Amino acid sequence: MGTFAAIGIAGSGLDVYRKWIDAVSDNLANINTVRPSNEAAFQARYVVAQANDNQGGESGGVHVAGAAFGSAEGRLVYEPDHPLADQNGYVRYPDIDMSSQMVQLIMAQRGYQANASVIDRAKDMYSTALTIGRN
Repeated sequence: MGTFAAIGIAGSGLDVYRKWIDAVSDNLANINTVRPSNEAAFQARYVVAQANDNQGGESGGVHVAGAAFGSAEGRLVYEPDHPLADQNGYVRYPDIDMSSQMVQLIMAQRGYQANASVIDRAKDMYSTALTIGRN
């Protein structure tokens, strides 16, 4: 592992967790998005993370490999007074569970904080090592 590998690995973790937080925030912001029953519902977005593999076999952090999407079917809700309701009175909402999204948000936030802490500790350690080297 190189001298500054800890900062690079934790930095890649910060990037993944930030994108996870963005995805969950987008899902929560669209939890009440209404569509007509003949259209697809808003699809929840989920981040797919993958480990980086270096040629030497050492782990080189992580990256976002892509995104997975929830069901476009959503759920039909009877709201006959809604302006987007069909002739039977139904509209389509996304199939997003708020409690699940909040748990994911907390997990992503804690992961982000842990990686930020690793960067701070590594920076302090490198600064101390440079100070010792000067004496």
